[in-house]
Amino acid sequence: MNIIYKASMLFLAVTLFTACGDKAKESEPAKEETSAAPQSDIVEITAQQFKSAAIELGSIESKALSGTTKVNGILDVPPQNLVSISTPFGGFVKSTSLLQGMKVSKGQLVAMMQNPDYIQPQQDYIDLKSQLNYLKQDYDRQVQLSKENINALKTLQKSKAEYESVRARVAGLRSKLQLMNVNIGSLEAGNIQNAIPLYSPINGYVTQVNTNIGAFVNAEDVLFKIADTGNLHAELTVFEKDVPKLQIGQKVRFTLANESKERTATVALIGREISAERTVQIHCKLDKEDRTLLPGMYLKALVESGSSQVPSVVSKAIVEFEGSKYLFIEDDKTKDAKNDGGTHFKMVNVKTGVSELNFTELIFDEGTEYQSWKVVTNGAYDLLSKMKNSGEEE
Repeated sequence: MNIIYKASMLFLAVTLFTACGDKAKESEPAKEETSAAPQSDIVEITAQQFKSAAIELGSIESKALSGTTKVNGILDVPPQNLVSISTPFGGFVKSTSLLQGMKVSKGQLVAMMQNPDYIQPQQDYIDLKSQLNYLKQDYDRQVQLSKENINALKTLQKSKAEYESVRARVAGLRSKLQLMNVNIGSLEAGNIQNAIPLYSPINGYVTQVNTNIGAFVNAEDVLFKIADTGNLHAELTVFEKDVPKLQIGQKVRFTLANESKERTATVALIGREISAERTVQIHCKLDKEDRTLLPGMYLKALVESGSSQVPSVVSKAIVEFEGSKYLFIEDDKTKDAKNDGGTHFKMVNVKTGVSELNFTELIFDEGTEYQSWKVVTNGAYDLLSKMKNSGEEE
């Protein structure tokens, strides 16, 4: 009986405790649910905040982001715009002032070469030149005597042969000395050079310096490389399966590895040989020359195939928040209504499509007048942060 009584009392106590707990919960005021979501879709910033956040405005552009071919490549120069400078005859580097990156002009002195061996061909030229003058006079005399039937024909023929032989040797030496950049006029006046100059054959920039003063270089050694960067082209590598999509004149959009700026080019040549890697090289002429670019720069490109244009915006203009994507656009109506001197931006929910080469497709409902929007293309996440902070304070 005591056991039944104790069990009944324990059950009654538990029931009373549970009931009191429920009443306590009912008596507590309901806590408001908090959310990090902004309370408004409008954010206002001052002129100083605009500047410190580096806000930049742009527009929604039409671009071909579908039906394009993604390729990689490098910037290169045509063979006629890339020069390797060597000495025609081995020698020591007497002087040079070239440094990598220096600008040089066509005909500019780039180095002086020195070698005792440069003296001998100049001496031979002067010696043969003197013999040639004598033989020319002798030959002219024999021709005159032959006309008067005074000398034998054999004598005339021998004089002519000697004259022609020396004349050929003088012409050969002249050509050799011209390759050495020896001043022939000065040499014929008796001035022998112990050093020869090297000149730049093009305008351009020094891309390689492979020597120094006092170094001995052979004729096959490359001392300097000079590139005319005004005629750079994009050399792209295209896989075999994408070759049928290519045509001369197609537009190419590309970005360099060290920048986000988009540049354009036009397909000029399509290779006719497939490499061992099953790729084809295509050459594209840059639509706008930029002499600050350098050969060998890596790039990523899109070759447009003439597909329809879609509205797109710079990818960094799009911010993500709580699973949705937004743009910030300048809101002139709020600015005019408040008339407080600040800049107002409205956060607009958007749908996106393909993303290629730093641009993202935007998908709008029919009738959306996005053409006049001034979109924040830089600093959008700063605006989102300020909007969230303002929402939490409220």
